[in-house]
Amino acid sequence: MKRFVLLDTTPIPDNGGALCLFEYGEDFVIKIQGGDGGQLMNTRMHGSEDALAEIPCRKVAGRPGSRVLIGGLGMGFTLASALKHLGKSAEVVVAELVPGVVEWNRGPLGEKSGRPLLDPRTVIRMEDVAKVLQAEPQGFDAIMLDVDNGPEGLTQKANSWLYSAGGLAACAKALRPKGVLAVWSASADKLFSDKLRKAGFKAEEVQVFAHGNKGTRHTIWIAEKLKG
Repeated sequence: MKRFVLLDTTPIPDNGGALCLFEYGEDFVIKIQGGDGGQLMNTRMHGSEDALAEIPCRKVAGRPGSRVLIGGLGMGFTLASALKHLGKSAEVVVAELVPGVVEWNRGPLGEKSGRPLLDPRTVIRMEDVAKVLQAEPQGFDAIMLDVDNGPEGLTQKANSWLYSAGGLAACAKALRPKGVLAVWSASADKLFSDKLRKAGFKAEEVQVFAHGNKGTRHTIWIAEKLKG
């Protein structure tokens, strides 16, 4: 019988909480320490994380020297998908706040995602994704946000700014002309769709299965920058 085996615990900077990495049979699971027992993510169900990168990267892959930003490394599947769908001259910048998550991806999680951290196109930035995008106006062809559970922050209250009018305006400024913003969420949110449009994006809400073609569906907003 499979059971959860705790492998490691790592603190969340400026939060007071921690993330826990578990082994569960042949898979790995990340949970919030002291939470309700629910899983933040696991290595078995990552279809929506793959799609978060595939959809926008297909749109910008033909641009010379395409450069994209991923907010949140997670278990590495979004990064791996971005690398798969971008050209050899591309650069994929990953902003990750939790050092332990990067170490887990260099260790046991890397085998599951195909070791994307070893790809020379990968650049890891150990800082808040908000700081990265604010520091680089028109620096990216696409931005992919997979922090917390979507517009309602779960592990980091500061992340709620990313989904505010100010945060979305900052994303628009960080995108190059006709750039694409992709946002992952555990559930749909009509108010967020309206926020994207008000921030100058043409937004589409896509429902994606977490695993295969059945079970839980997650939401991905694909928002194309309309001006500038």
